[in-house]
Amino acid sequence: MKMNTRVFQSLLTTVLLLVVALPVFAGELQQKLVKESGIEEIMRRGTLRVGMDIFVPWAMKDKKGELIGFEIDVAKRLAEDMGVKVEFVPTKWSGIIPSLMAGKFDVIIGGIGITAKRNVKINFTRPYYYTSQGVLANQKKAEGFQLADFNAAGVTIAARLGSNAATAAKKQFPMAELRLFDDEPAAVQEVRNGRVHAMVASQPLPAHMAADNPKLLVSYNEQLMKEPIAFGVRKGDFDTVNFFNNWIETVRVSGWIDERYGYWFEGRQWKELVQ
Repeated sequence: MKMNTRVFQSLLTTVLLLVVALPVFAGELQQKLVKESGIEEIMRRGTLRVGMDIFVPWAMKDKKGELIGFEIDVAKRLAEDMGVKVEFVPTKWSGIIPSLMAGKFDVIIGGIGITAKRNVKINFTRPYYYTSQGVLANQKKAEGFQLADFNAAGVTIAARLGSNAATAAKKQFPMAELRLFDDEPAAVQEVRNGRVHAMVASQPLPAHMAADNPKLLVSYNEQLMKEPIAFGVRKGDFDTVNFFNNWIETVRVSGWIDERYGYWFEGRQWKELVQ
């Protein structure tokens, strides 16, 4: 009986110690997580580092060599609202997720679509807009082609390495030969030169390129794949995801995202800035 009393007293003491210690431990853990969050690091540094790739009209250089585009506007507005400077870190698309994971920048803002494969490696915010994949073809090489005709042996399709356009091309045209390029300008040049029949790319690139070169290129109206576009951040940083999500919702309901999207994707005024 005495032994049972001693055991009970020991257990009660342990429980009381845990009751006292757990809030302290939880508080220390919370403070540690806050200090290690990406948002806190950005604020201490005073600079938001953004990973992106050249991707018309998401991000491109104007006549003066300055970066402009839809995602450039988004990143600049985000940094302004945070009260920090923005630093763009141009990165080849095929290596953009490994570079984020390695800490070379804080966030990917560059037309990155949410996929399960990517989400295994990084976290995504809520979508802030949606895009779709389209087909740009060489007028002569694909003469008389309907969209289904590109899915055939002997047909060559180009796409950017590591992009959702490449995924859409494989799915839509499994019988065609797929050639992958590090960037879209190289793929466009292959289409222009007739070395491939067509390329798959996010709109509005196919529509804009065909409108600029109607005797050489043709764009197909069919939408291959609609995809949600979000910010990409490192795993485990929930404070940063929470902040970005709230920022996205705020600027979205204000109409600012739609206004910028309309300018870059539906309008043509910006063309004179790069030509």
